[in-house]
Amino acid sequence: MSSFEFFKQVNDAFDLAASYTKYERGLLDQIKVCNNVYHVTFPLRRDDGTIEVIEGWRVQHSHHKEPTKGGIRYSRNVNEDEVKALASLMTYKCAIVNVPFGGAKGGVCIRRSDYSRNEIERITRRYTYELLRKEFIGPGYDVPAPDYGTTGQEMAWILDTYRQFNKDINSDASVTGKPLPQGGIRGRTEATGRGVYFGVREACNNKEDMKELGLEHGLEGKTFVIQGLGNVGYHAAKYLIEGGAKMVGVAEREGSIYSTDGINLEDLMEYRKRNGTILDYKGYDSYEASDKVYELEADIAVPAALENQINKNNMEKIKAKIIAEAANGPTTSEAHKILKKQGCLIIPDTYLNAGGVVVSYFEWLKNLSHVRFGRLGRRFEEGSYRRILEVIEEYANTHFTDEEKYQIAHGASESDLVDSGLEETMIDAYNDINEIRKQYDIDLRTAAFVNAIKKVAIIYEQMGIFP
Repeated sequence: MSSFEFFKQVNDAFDLAASYTKYERGLLDQIKVCNNVYHVTFPLRRDDGTIEVIEGWRVQHSHHKEPTKGGIRYSRNVNEDEVKALASLMTYKCAIVNVPFGGAKGGVCIRRSDYSRNEIERITRRYTYELLRKEFIGPGYDVPAPDYGTTGQEMAWILDTYRQFNKDINSDASVTGKPLPQGGIRGRTEATGRGVYFGVREACNNKEDMKELGLEHGLEGKTFVIQGLGNVGYHAAKYLIEGGAKMVGVAEREGSIYSTDGINLEDLMEYRKRNGTILDYKGYDSYEASDKVYELEADIAVPAALENQINKNNMEKIKAKIIAEAANGPTTSEAHKILKKQGCLIIPDTYLNAGGVVVSYFEWLKNLSHVRFGRLGRRFEEGSYRRILEVIEEYANTHFTDEEKYQIAHGASESDLVDSGLEETMIDAYNDINEIRKQYDIDLRTAAFVNAIKKVAIIYEQMGIFP
């Protein structure tokens, strides 16, 4: 499927949800359109002395809230229509989880593995310079983050380049997903996968919904298959396993494996690192087709790779009752309709993979406040709790061990606060869209879009730009 169809797919989902609202067409069109599209080209001097022209984009979808927010991806598949689709999804995603950003996205059309570290640095810095020229980056304008093919290292280069042209005390807030020494926040690396876990867990905890699917409520004991063990997929799998679920199938570019006995995540990661493949791991069932994993028995399927992985070729073969969209746009609109008819519960990407932007918001706030979360109150909390324990020991004639005192009395650290905030956000957002789903008798994806449209429309109406 082309990326143009991906953008059309997003807008088709928007239009379906819009039919459940009473907003006029002009307002809906304003919400749907991309406000700014910036296409850049620049030369790169390769390490061998040759010159190559690099192409990139930055799209700001909506300015109903500022700054705009969205990752930068490095991929040969990057083009304008894909970036527009991803930027629009960011707007709806931020609205769904109540993060006060407009949506944006960036991309550079390169295959990262084709370039040296020094070349990647030069590409990143020049791309940042191009964004600076048009004010497409800044704490109050547009705040990038890592995405497919980029890491905290690229964000550090972006920040350093930004600082060379801006002596702003708030410059750290011009980009998120940075390494900790450069103003990053604890918990950002695992945030999206952690958010996937919280979302799936909340869905499974709904007794009524699980009964409709023929499943027991709760995450514990459920089986899952996952496609893609990158940053998001790995952490989603890790926390789902820690929450009591069993991973029985894994797919990567080279193929897929399956075992009803369960697959050890850390052992598999080490195996792939050594051998460059997951195939033939421990003699488990191996398949050359990476999407074969969706045809195998499991309660939950977690697509955590790229878009359009669940499509007309495999949609009628899917066994899972719950589709947890950890990737952006992994299910085509055609497949979504079929899965809905089959009675699947599809937890949409616009909600489920929002953990990254939630924690990016926390990082942005931290950078603007210039105070590390937990620094002001942690010791005071610990002292208060310890005094309470001492009183209990005295009056109850009991004694707590040092370990028990630590577990009970330790104050909230930055990572504790970030995790707590992410958990609360994902729980509240799921219940909001699930309530809309039941109110209108629609699917969760449409409910999520309805939720987002209402929140964005209210802002536009309050701005008074539609006399």
